[in-house]
Amino acid sequence: MEMKIGKMDGLFLFLCLLLGILAEESFFRGQIGISYLVFIIGFYSVFYLRYHRFRFSHQRFGYLVLCCIWLLSASYFLNNNMLFYALNIIAIPSLVIFHLVLVTSPKSFQWSQPVFVSYLFSRLLDALKYNAVIAAYLGRGIKSGVNEDKLLVWKKVLIGIVISVPVLAVVLRLLMTADSQFERILGGIPNWFRVVDTESFIRFIIILISTAAIFCLMQVLFQKQIKVMKQEANLQQLQKLDSIITITVLVLINIVYILFTMVQFKYFFSGTLIGDFTYAEYARKGFFELLFVTMINLSITIVVVTLGDRGKNGVKRFTQLMLTILVLSSGVMLSSAFLRLSLYEAAYGFTFTRVLVHSFMIFLVIIFIYTLVKIWVEKLSLFHFYFITSLIYYTAITVIDLDRIVVKENMNRFEHTKKVDVHYLNSLSPTGVLGLIDLYEKDKNIPELQTILLERQKVANSESLPWQSYNIKREQAADKLKKLQLQ
Repeated sequence: MEMKIGKMDGLFLFLCLLLGILAEESFFRGQIGISYLVFIIGFYSVFYLRYHRFRFSHQRFGYLVLCCIWLLSASYFLNNNMLFYALNIIAIPSLVIFHLVLVTSPKSFQWSQPVFVSYLFSRLLDALKYNAVIAAYLGRGIKSGVNEDKLLVWKKVLIGIVISVPVLAVVLRLLMTADSQFERILGGIPNWFRVVDTESFIRFIIILISTAAIFCLMQVLFQKQIKVMKQEANLQQLQKLDSIITITVLVLINIVYILFTMVQFKYFFSGTLIGDFTYAEYARKGFFELLFVTMINLSITIVVVTLGDRGKNGVKRFTQLMLTILVLSSGVMLSSAFLRLSLYEAAYGFTFTRVLVHSFMIFLVIIFIYTLVKIWVEKLSLFHFYFITSLIYYTAITVIDLDRIVVKENMNRFEHTKKVDVHYLNSLSPTGVLGLIDLYEKDKNIPELQTILLERQKVANSESLPWQSYNIKREQAADKLKKLQLQ
């Protein structure tokens, strides 16, 4: 890889250095809040400045990914859910890299094909190689102005220092043990070097690493691809599933599922139960099993649709019919699981996990509907739809703040049953604290509620966070806590 750095590259390197400083300020100065959105704004400003004459590919899908990136980064400012806080630390950088590689890839590339994954990793590998080239380039620049003999002497001096360090560590330790005065003298040596602050040095290293990563990746992507990767990975070349074996498996599975569906309609959807189970016990007993079986069914359907040998028209239609029954049976199972969870929530209240699972089941319904269409319309792409839908789903549940739904549903449950778990609401994000404040304004006699709010109020009055950690929900909760008149 050749190293050519012009005037524009030098200016771009300076902008990347500013981005490296911004990255260190945004992510290593406290809890992330509005700083993530600030960094993304700065990052893409530099990106589009560098690529202002570049002809991007896959622009429509690229804009969708870009919108998701901006919304996910804004979620650090809008919400404060710890699960998504942790997940997005990995998800957002991954999406940013995917987006940059996507819009700078050749137009002929199909991002939904496995070859694109290889292309993406090859670009990342090129960025690492570019780092090595820069290091070698700088090394040659240093050598060019130094006499070879002097350079050799300094290398030997450095080797001698490295060899002597472990020996000196042992000797100094023994001498300090033998003489207390010598120990006091050496003990004061670190104070002579207070000019070099360890924390500042670490932050400087972080800035350099961030600058190098951003600069090298964008430089590599800016270079035009001379040789485009090609991979003949047609599905026709893959080993097909035997149609007779496939139909046999589908028929046997469908017989079991049809029997199960009849039981569900007879005992569950009709409002009657078997034995002495309560609704809550029945819901808890089978929910996760049903959800797991549904995921197995989806996997079977994807494998058969992708790798199945449809055979002649009669065999093909029968396979499609069996897959349709499998998908519809899965729909019944999802409905049963959804109702079970609803009954469980009615008995024990709403939690973040239960609401998240509810949303995931709605997502699965959408996936199954598309898969059902794919069974009969073969030209549709499963991965294309699955990826886009998954991206939109994940972005949506991150931005809409599921904690707010949990608080709202528990408030409604309190209105009807006077039951509420204040400790659970307190364990949620600041949205849960806002819910506790609303509860206190409605009923000041709820056990332990006032104690929890007093502790929260003390924290709000003493807490001082940097600008990087600014979050709307946290500020709203803190303001209300400070104004709250507790008895």
